[in-house]
Amino acid sequence: MASVHESLYFNPMMTNGVVHANVFGIKDWVTPYKISVLVLLSEMTKNTQITVVEKRRLKKQILPLLQGPDISLSKLLKIVGDCCPNFASSVQIRIKLMAEGELKDMEQFFDELSDSFQGTEPDVHKTSVVGLFLRHMILAYNKLSFSQVYKLYTSLQNYFQCDKTKTTTKTENEEADMELTNTEEENEEEQELSEEREMEKEDLDFPIGEEELACSGPLSQKQAEYFLSHQASLLKNDESKALSPVLLQKELNNLLKFNPDFSEAHYLSYLNSLRVQDVFSSTHSLLHYFDRLILTGAESKSNGDEGYGRSLRYAALNLAAVHCRFGHYHQAELALQEAIRIAQESSDHVCLQHCLSWLYILKSRKGEDSSVLLEHSVKKAVHFGLPYLASLGIQFLVQQRAFAGKTADKLMDALKDSDLLHWKHSLSELIDISTAQKTAVWRLYGQSTMALQQAQMLLSMDSLDSVNVSVQQNNTESFAVVLCHLAELHAEQGFFSASSEILKHLRERFPPHSQHAKLWMMFDQKIQFERAMNDGKYHVTESLVTGITALNSVEGLYRKAIVLKAQNQTAEAHKILQVLLTHCQKVKNMEMVIRVLLSLAELYWRSSCHPVALPVLLQALALSREYRLQYLASETVLNLAFSQLMLGIPEQALNILHMAIEPILAHGAVLDKGRAMFLVAKCQVASAASYSPQKKTDALESAIVNLSEAKSYFSKVDCKEQIRDILYLQARLYNSLGKIQERNKCAMLFRQMHQELPCHGVSLLIRL
Repeated sequence: MASVHESLYFNPMMTNGVVHANVFGIKDWVTPYKISVLVLLSEMTKNTQITVVEKRRLKKQILPLLQGPDISLSKLLKIVGDCCPNFASSVQIRIKLMAEGELKDMEQFFDELSDSFQGTEPDVHKTSVVGLFLRHMILAYNKLSFSQVYKLYTSLQNYFQCDKTKTTTKTENEEADMELTNTEEENEEEQELSEEREMEKEDLDFPIGEEELACSGPLSQKQAEYFLSHQASLLKNDESKALSPVLLQKELNNLLKFNPDFSEAHYLSYLNSLRVQDVFSSTHSLLHYFDRLILTGAESKSNGDEGYGRSLRYAALNLAAVHCRFGHYHQAELALQEAIRIAQESSDHVCLQHCLSWLYILKSRKGEDSSVLLEHSVKKAVHFGLPYLASLGIQFLVQQRAFAGKTADKLMDALKDSDLLHWKHSLSELIDISTAQKTAVWRLYGQSTMALQQAQMLLSMDSLDSVNVSVQQNNTESFAVVLCHLAELHAEQGFFSASSEILKHLRERFPPHSQHAKLWMMFDQKIQFERAMNDGKYHVTESLVTGITALNSVEGLYRKAIVLKAQNQTAEAHKILQVLLTHCQKVKNMEMVIRVLLSLAELYWRSSCHPVALPVLLQALALSREYRLQYLASETVLNLAFSQLMLGIPEQALNILHMAIEPILAHGAVLDKGRAMFLVAKCQVASAASYSPQKKTDALESAIVNLSEAKSYFSKVDCKEQIRDILYLQARLYNSLGKIQERNKCAMLFRQMHQELPCHGVSLLIRL
């Protein structure tokens, strides 16, 4: 722990024992961009032809233009032109006259700015935002020496000429493209070449346009604070609209080059490094943030001597959170112990409560029982009036109780109590988390209808937080979880196009480099895997299994065993499933344990060891009922009924099928509905052997109806092998009933599909 503690005292700002203060030097200075903004403000006061609507649009853009970083003249004119098309030209002409004129034109312009405050009803009030900006610019300009004024005028000329050159180049490119387009009408090969050039040009232009959004030189204090707060808000609420990780880090490095002691920039660098899972850079930036915070006296100014210790303990706490996030549990525990020790020395109960919260998270990540710590944390959070921590503790407690098999009514009561806290304290983020938690709980218990209802509820809710109009508040983890569940629910019902649209929307809202992208990547790979398995394209599943394993090793190993089982590699599949079963029992992942047991039972069927499969299925049924996993219990009953059918007791199989058929038809996937109806039909056919002729005929006709329903379900998910089996059985049944025309139709369809699909033997008897 000594190394962690000593690193907190690392001071890159100290030279020969002197601590350099965290100052910007000049708070504001005149730049060519700000002169252009001044021209815009001056023209707004003089131009009387602007309509009220156009002026309102223009005023909405004033604050971002004043506080934001410097941008090119073309971009500024584009913003003005979008609000007021006719006004942009007058601004451009005024800047052109100043830039192409003489130095006295700029001098005269600044002299005229002071007139805006004259009179009983001035155009601009001195205390307004625009008035303060004008006064700062006039004051900064008046402090310049003659040589500095000349340099400013030269930079204004370069600023205008640079934009003029870009505009000329763009016009020439457009004319060249028009000439090339005329030639393309005569030659198709030239058309393809032009399209390639155009794509290359767009690829080249995109990063240039993105760089214009960022700061290209030293920023004033207000510009830097606005840039950092704006990007931090985007990272929290709408990461897709924030700068890319590479570009944002470049701008932060540029900012720190001019202001190395700016602690907020180090913290934003830490958040940016977390986006790309960079352990070294995130830890490095976090330590630098607290170094600057402590050694510049930013905390001690507001909190006295207590501020120094407060920064130290929260530095250790944040370091523990970073290590826990990256799976470095030993280092996280050491840092957490340090934070607890410092907080106890200072009697900081709030910090101790945060430490307790991270302590139970750390224990749960390590696979230890943290329920006692969790309950104690919730009680203490309520006692000290920390509703945010109390609610998070309740959410975590509900998650633990769900995995432990508690009933849904108790969990929903706990979530209802936490919702009261959320609405009482207007905790919008936690309202979203609670709704997403309900969706996940209903999915775990197999109630897809209730899960769909909760997902739709969250998507239709409005945020309570006041954010920028251009920022969407629903780009958080909760919405990512809900949309992923929604995509999976649509895929399970055979609506693959709708599922693809949802995943496409997720891909746009959460780009691959964002922190929540792993969620939709995992669901996307799983949906593609299920489709490939249904189509019998086992060669496609190999790459998908690799992708799933990279995101979730346990899920990837399970999918690999499924592929091997489908390819009749029974020994390899059995070996993998046994290893997976041992691991999941150790970490108490009961949902996966039950799925592995069901896969093992299917392996025994393929080996014609149906009596061996019965104890495995009974164990799976006992676990699913113990942990209240209703849907998995229904699947297990289906497998038990199939085993009984294979053992020659179809009547008993039909009896227990009634226990499972209703939940599956109400909440199940289309594939499971088809399997259930197919099994019912097979049990009816097997039971009809001992019936009287009339009763046998009724049973066979009922089986044909059930087979038709099963075929409609399998058609939705394109399960051709199962459809082939159904057509075979239907043809046999029609033949027994003497319906020759229907038999021939089914036989013809079976023959067509049998020729299209590879033959792996008679699968009708060994597969559910």
